[in-house]
Amino acid sequence: MNEKIKKKDKEYYIGIGLCLGVAFGAAIDNIGLGICLGLVFGVAMQKSKKVRT
Repeated sequence: MNEKIKKKDKEYYIGIGLCLGVAFGAAIDNIGLGICLGLVFGVAMQKSKKVRT
């Protein structure tokens, strides 16, 4: 049995961060702030996952 190991793209965590940031920005009625925070947290998650692997 040959199982393929799925690798996540580099931009995976940035996309997740942006989605969460937009949702957060819509909740607090400030989309611009949400996008900025989502991007920052997405990059931070990407860097932390890269260091662990």
